Amino acid sequence: MRPFNSQEALLPKHAQHVVLVHFPIALFIIGVAFDFLARWRKQLNLAAAAYCNIFVAALSTLPVMATGLLAWQFQFESQKLTHMRT
Repeated sequence: MRPFNSQEALLPKHAQHVVLVHFPIALFIIGVAFDFLARWRKQLNLAAAAYCNIFVAALSTLPVMATGLLAWQFQFESQKLTHMRT
């Protein structure tokens, strides 16, 4: 048994969702920032960049949802999700 397995460290079965979930969030935040800049400076190029960022953010949620469902299957073996009571 090796102390460090690079394949398991770089490509674990259930960690892709954790990595991918931040990408659309960052694209959306940058898109909103570009939109504010476009309105402030009245530049159409910044508005186009805002539109592209928000569009790609919307598209990139599809693999995030797919990897989230796969992580749920691997980690929780598709158990029914329950609410925590406070």
